[in-house]
Formats: sequence, C-alpha cells, structure tokens
Amino acid sequence: MAADMDANLDSQLEIIRGLRGVIYAFYLDKDILEELRKEESTVRAMGNIEVDNRGFNEALKRESVICIVKDPRFRPPPEPTVILLSSDGEVLGEEVFPFTAKKYENRDDVVWLSDGFVLFPQIKAKGGEQFVMPPVSFPELNESNGCKDVVSCSPAPTCDLLIKKHYGITDNPKIASVLVAFNRIK
Repeated sequence: MAADMDANLDSQLEIIRGLRGVIYAFYLDKDILEELRKEESTVRAMGNIEVDNRGFNEALKRESVICIVKDPRFRPPPEPTVILLSSDGEVLGEEVFPFTAKKYENRDDVVWLSDGFVLFPQIKAKGGEQFVMPPVSFPELNESNGCKDVVSCSPAPTCDLLIKKHYGITDNPKIASVLVAFNRIK
C-alpha cells in the first residue's frame, strides 16, 4: 500500500503530508472516485433527510483529488462543513467549532442540537429540508504552489469506509478522510 501511495509524489502531496495530523495522503484514481460518486448519491441523514455533498460534487470536477487520512491533531476546517437548509435555501442550522462557538454563546435565538451544531428556530422549516456539505477552502494549496480552483470536503461515513477498505487502511473511529481537489496551473 505505501508504495502505491508514493507513486505520484509531487509538491502538493509533500505539502499535505507535512501538515500536523496527516497519517496518509494520496491521489484517488478514477475507479475509486466513481465508486464514491455512486455511494454519495445514496446517502441520507437521520430522519431520512437528504444529504447534498456539494463539496464532493465540486471535487469531482477537478483534475486532481487527494485523499487525506487524518487524526484529531489535524486543523479544523476554516468554515462549516455541514449546513441544514430549508427547501427555499434559508439556513436552518450550521456546524459550530470550538473557535466559532463564542458567537453563539448566551444567545436566545439558537438551539444547540449538539456541541457542534446549532439550529436557528426563527427560520421555519417548510418540508424538503436537506443537509448540505459545501465545498470548503483549503488554504495550504493555492496559486503559489501551482494550484487553482481548490476545494476540500468530507466524504460521507460510508465513503470514508470504502476508501479505507480500498487502500487497506484499518478502520478506526479516531481517523477520518478529507478530500482536497484542485486544478493545476499550467
């Protein structure tokens, strides 16, 4: 497995492999990306709420997709990776991180669904709600190191498991995958 992961070593992989909390980083080939696309299209959340992984769909439009397998030391994402939208596109709730939690402390207009997610009850659900996983920025890859159109995303848990099985990585609840996709500046 390790030799396969090093087959396409380049500056982008070197940058990512140098980040704190990265256990593995490797390019995904078209075969596994197609398997992941099929699986992502079937994902539903609790209560049978639709999940639209827009970040993953954007990643598929890029020429290069790197999979990062990370542990809890990896930095948090720079913006929410999950948003609950109403059928007309209004934000009903969003992911909260320890570094963003202060903006919601002592507010009467939010409901904490968990330590990491708030709901905005003043926005009324009308049916047809969906969880959206938007494309997330990944500042470590940028024009200065030959990348453009950079997006990152979290694959669905079932896709995370597919990646681990495909590459022979032992499943462990303390590690998870993140995909980083980009086009190369020519």
